[in-house]
Amino acid sequence: MSGDIRKHSVVIAGHSTSISLEVAFWDALKAIADRRGTSLNALVAAIDGERQGNLSSALRLYVLKDLQDRTAG
Repeated sequence: MSGDIRKHSVVIAGHSTSISLEVAFWDALKAIADRRGTSLNALVAAIDGERQGNLSSALRLYVLKDLQDRTAG
């Protein structure tokens, strides 16, 4: 698994912003968006609307929560 950081530009509430995350997190977010039938931008915007802190951290925690929910017995 690569720890390389990738920067993506996303549009949130009509404004473009850049977010830096590890490649593995971008891949996981894209997979979550695909499973939910939505775009990566829409998923990031939804997470942004619910966060209480740093957006990059909120995205990482969202991926972790998704994984925990899917693997819970």
